[in-house]
Amino acid sequence: MHSNLIVARMDVGSSNEVARLFGAFDETDMPHRMGTRRRQLFAYRGLYFHLQDFDGEHGGEHIEQAKEDPLFVGISQDLKPYIQAYDPDTWRSPSDAMATRFYHWQAQR
Repeated sequence: MHSNLIVARMDVGSSNEVARLFGAFDETDMPHRMGTRRRQLFAYRGLYFHLQDFDGEHGGEHIEQAKEDPLFVGISQDLKPYIQAYDPDTWRSPSDAMATRFYHWQAQR
């Protein structure tokens, strides 16, 4: 499994609307086509954290491939009033908002 963590800025108080938008998006076939296994959204003091788990090891590649799809473009547009790039001067694509994992631990089963 592969995980991506997207970091951005989110208007305080908009979490219900953002959750509603993603709820509708996640009912389409797009998450399945992207290999999305789980999505979690977090907010902290004006920051937005979007944790997305994918089947396999290529989640970032799937996002890059999907960014031209009308469903992906649509949710991106719908989220604009609520979510802004963390650093607008350097943001060009979703990959510019992804945190870099520097440590990972997993319990043995």
